[in-house]
Amino acid sequence: MASLTVYDQSGNAVGTYDVEPTDLAPRINKQLLHEVVVMYQANRRQGSAKTKSRGEVSGSTKKMYRQKGTGNARAGSRRSGVRRGGGHIFALRSRDFSRKMPRKALQLAMRMAVASKIRDNEIVLVDDIAFDAPKTKQMAAVLRTLGCDGQSLLVATTAYSLNVYKSARNLPDVTVTPASDLNALSVLRARRLLMTRPAIDAIRQRAVKPAAS
Repeated sequence: MASLTVYDQSGNAVGTYDVEPTDLAPRINKQLLHEVVVMYQANRRQGSAKTKSRGEVSGSTKKMYRQKGTGNARAGSRRSGVRRGGGHIFALRSRDFSRKMPRKALQLAMRMAVASKIRDNEIVLVDDIAFDAPKTKQMAAVLRTLGCDGQSLLVATTAYSLNVYKSARNLPDVTVTPASDLNALSVLRARRLLMTRPAIDAIRQRAVKPAAS
């Protein structure tokens, strides 16, 4: 059983939190994590690259000059891809790179990602994060106190907090996300994970429990 220290915003230890990676996922399936991360990355691709083929560029289709007797290499249309202003020989086409996976697989992969952070000791627990008003300086001080500054960080809160979001949006490599919006890519991409105690409780409650025999 892993015992994580719970801190307050001032960096003082206020308790411990007992959790095992298996509480979130029975095992960490690297193949599933890879497929889910590739899916999220593919879904972010626009796929809007496009160039014109010889059939789409403007220009006459008339043969430029006669086939023989000119001393030049034979030539056809001005739209040929070997000529300036002609179409691309292998023209790019718009593509849809999006992929889909079962919702339960995505949720399991997210829990696996959080479990891997627990296993690798890359998670910091805080009892709560709240500000009366957006204060970037105050948020930076909290992260510095908790030893989470100077590296990519994902802050997982219980629910969406406008003040916390605005306090962190100007900090480099710091992202704030509600626990309900976490995914495997966002968790794995961050070097450290800062979570509130209610946020990790919510993830544990959504974990699939094995049926009793």
